[in-house]
Amino acid sequence: MDPYSKLQRLQETTENMTKTIASLENDILDTLKENTELKVENQLLHEKLDKLTANQPAPETKTQSGLESLKKIYDSGYHICNMYYGSHRDPSADCMFCLDILDNFGEKKGRKKDGR
Repeated sequence: MDPYSKLQRLQETTENMTKTIASLENDILDTLKENTELKVENQLLHEKLDKLTANQPAPETKTQSGLESLKKIYDSGYHICNMYYGSHRDPSADCMFCLDILDNFGEKKGRKKDGR
């Protein structure tokens, strides 16, 4: 086999590997997003189950519980903001959208109760 043919074969192999890696990356991102959504859904179902099996919790406790759930998801390395929800977050860098949600979570709940 001549050098040019070897180079073409190597280039084709490299392109196929690049496509495979991109496909795997998309599959992993989809899996991470689904996993995060399932964690959120599981947490919400646990909260509903707790509500059904126990006395009615105080509204502040419920808001705090939701905030703690969001913090856990964010701290585990996933976005909770609507811009990148469910995608993996670089743990060494904060997301200003996610942090805005965490900072304002209790305030927005309070405004709804007050009618403002």
